[in-house]
Formats: sequence, structure tokens, C-alpha cells
Amino acid sequence: VQLQASGGGLVQAGGSLRVTCVVSGRAFSMYVMGWFRQAPGKEREFVGAVARNGGFASYADSVSGRFTISRDNAKNTVYLQMNNLKPEDTGVYYCAADSSKYGSDSYPHADYEYWGQGTEVTVSS
Repeated sequence: VQLQASGGGLVQAGGSLRVTCVVSGRAFSMYVMGWFRQAPGKEREFVGAVARNGGFASYADSVSGRFTISRDNAKNTVYLQMNNLKPEDTGVYYCAADSSKYGSDSYPHADYEYWGQGTEVTVSS
């Protein structure tokens, strides 16, 4: 299973950006898909995750109401739409996949089976 994240870039505060993660390999629909980020000098943190059928997503408090995660199981793709970006959103964004997570309480835990290489997002003030 390989995860390829893309779509990062430089954006001004208040702007929007969408990052994408394409998954190859085994059936995409069997995975809970998560997004994490790591700012310079900080630990990796949970951003949000989406259930296998896309019907439910949970988010970190810091991004709730600004970020939206969606998925297209026909395209093996998960999206992270980021609106009203802030400088503190700057970091490398990673997608992750896990086939054994059940229940939203498990989503923030970083014990995902597979990880992408990350895409860098920089928000200027």
C-alpha cells in the first residue's frame, strides 16, 4: 500500500488550499483515512480523519469548522480542504491509512498502518 500526498504550497493567511492523498494497493474502502501535520520543531499532531464510507469525519479542535475531510472511494483518494488558513497551520501534512481502527476515539492515535510522504503547507501572515 502506497500513499501519495500532494497539493501543498504557499498561501496567505485567510486563504484556502486543498491537499490530496491517493492510495494504491489494497481496497481503499477498507481504510480509515487520517491527516496529521508536523510544524517545524514540533511533534506530529492529529488534524482529522474520515470513516471508511466517508459518512463521518472527526477533527482536532484547532481546525474544526475550517477544515473538511472527504473521500472518493472510486478514485482511491482522500481530500483535506483547508479554509481560513492561519500561520499556525504551517507544517508538513501527512495522510495515513489504517484497516483496523473502529470508532472515532481511535482516529487521533497515530498508530496508522501506512503513511504518505507528506506535503508542505506554508501560510504567510
